[in-house]
Amino acid sequence: MNAKRTALLAALVVLLSAPAASAYQASQGPSEVLAWNPALAFEGYTLFAAHGPSASLTYLIDMSGSVVHTWNVGTNPKLLSNGHILDASKDDPSGFGGFEEVDWDSNVVWQYTEKRSDHAPHHDFIRVHNPKLDADTTMYIANVTMTNAQALAVGADPANAPYDGAQADAVVEVDASGTVVWEWWFLDHLVQDDNAAWPNYAGAGKTIANAPGRLDVNLPGRPLRKDWLHCNSLDYNEGLDQVVINTVQGEFVVVDHGGTFVVGDPAASIAAAATTKGDFLYRFGDPARYKQGDPPSIPLNWTTASSGNKQIGGAHDIHWVAPGLPGAGHFLVFNNGQYLFELTNQSYADEIDPYLGADGADAAAYVNPPDAGYTVYEPPKDTAKPKKNVSKQISWSYGTQSPSGMASHIGGSAQRLPNGNTLICADTEGHFMEVTTAGQVVWEYVNPVTKDQGPLKIIPDAVPMSNSVFRAYRYAPDFAAFVGHDLAPKGLITDIGITPLPDPGPGDLPDTTSPDVGTADVAEAVSPDAGPRDTPDAIAAVDTVGQQDVPATSCDPGQLTCQCPASKGCTAGPAGAGSGSAGLLVAMALAALAGSRRRRTCEAGRNPLYLTGRE
Repeated sequence: MNAKRTALLAALVVLLSAPAASAYQASQGPSEVLAWNPALAFEGYTLFAAHGPSASLTYLIDMSGSVVHTWNVGTNPKLLSNGHILDASKDDPSGFGGFEEVDWDSNVVWQYTEKRSDHAPHHDFIRVHNPKLDADTTMYIANVTMTNAQALAVGADPANAPYDGAQADAVVEVDASGTVVWEWWFLDHLVQDDNAAWPNYAGAGKTIANAPGRLDVNLPGRPLRKDWLHCNSLDYNEGLDQVVINTVQGEFVVVDHGGTFVVGDPAASIAAAATTKGDFLYRFGDPARYKQGDPPSIPLNWTTASSGNKQIGGAHDIHWVAPGLPGAGHFLVFNNGQYLFELTNQSYADEIDPYLGADGADAAAYVNPPDAGYTVYEPPKDTAKPKKNVSKQISWSYGTQSPSGMASHIGGSAQRLPNGNTLICADTEGHFMEVTTAGQVVWEYVNPVTKDQGPLKIIPDAVPMSNSVFRAYRYAPDFAAFVGHDLAPKGLITDIGITPLPDPGPGDLPDTTSPDVGTADVAEAVSPDAGPRDTPDAIAAVDTVGQQDVPATSCDPGQLTCQCPASKGCTAGPAGAGSGSAGLLVAMALAALAGSRRRRTCEAGRNPLYLTGRE
């Protein structure tokens, strides 16, 4: 048994034997920081965009939830090292005309608009450094419309025609002047095994299984159509000069950029990307798509189901773990858990080692996931989940023990932090969690900004997406973007009142936020910072909703847990343990009135649902 396998199996034993944490489920609950363990969390600033009644903003908050800066954009913001934000030019991740870059003060310094009528940018984009140009470029996903003739020319089944208006995603790269310098299109990398007389035939005696580097143009049950693949995230690895792109139905693929890029000749670059040089180098998630695995199935007894060999569904935020971070070179993805046919649905954060082979060791090149094999995982009985095949290439995975603890049917992100923790964002309910490799929740936050009512200290029972956050990112205090800028805390979002609130209607919760002061007035209308470092060890507080006295802070040294009234800070040291004790969870928002519509953690430990070992 090699050392890597031994270490992973040991980690699995530790995880399964770790004590479970309690959680609660209610129709409403507190927002902003719910928990913080300063000794174990990665200290930094968290960036996210939120949608209020009149505008979307990008927020940068410190660990206590205090706002340190905002920008007047807010769709899918990317913080650049120069302190600028790159974002979509329209507040809709599903589709926008282009991009804009704004400086620290929200002044537009660069814009790009897609002028080709058959290209529709959507969902994701990234600023990269192109080593061959030695210049920064912008890559983005675009749905490209095809004609019926184009569809038939790549092997689409004529029985499903006409295909006019169908779309397949492309990855487009533009330079600073807005010139397209490279483009890769799924339509150029298709295969079919239905008819030898049609184009892109797999070959005599061959099937889709013989062409894992290409996508079946006649996917069972999903013929070419508008938004055929619905790609939603991409990333670029400068060291490998490769691009990864995720399709929402269940897999991501890696393609070569460096070997298909021709300096100074965009037409040649696009032509090279359309050849076999642009075929998939690696794909993960649903091997049934290329007939090398079992698809999800619903048997005659339709109260049972199986995920087959499918690993991810509805996933978002695919990216490589950056060099220098734990797990560097692996993939990290927010696995929403859609289309997996688990009887009890939930989401996960999955780390994938694409080099792992059947022998449990890393190879020098990508390994086809079916060749690495699977581990059969049997969930706890009370989850009502069936056994499932977990790819051995999943080297780490986090999912809350309660399926409703971290669930998002769309959106979401997962980011590896320098200390090995992972910051997770569950989009549909604006829920952030920082977890250790052992599954301990060490920081937790709920976005207080709602689309209809603005910032609320208590999030009421509401439909999903009411306080959604597409993604969240954590940045170290010494990140280059912050140099020379004021990061003084300006108060909690709910205290500053950045977004206006309508008058509450009959039956609505009382308005618990401060009067609206507007974005321009934030600096003058700041509440004193009541972060954990500035508050006494025990707090007697007044509940902001019921105006009733609530108990002072209670701490249990044995459980390393400190509980505080809603929206109040507390120090890291529990009563009787000294205010400087390390490893104490700062639970900042346990309101007596309510929990949340979600199931959330409020204590120090919570196990991942599973961590696969090499068996």
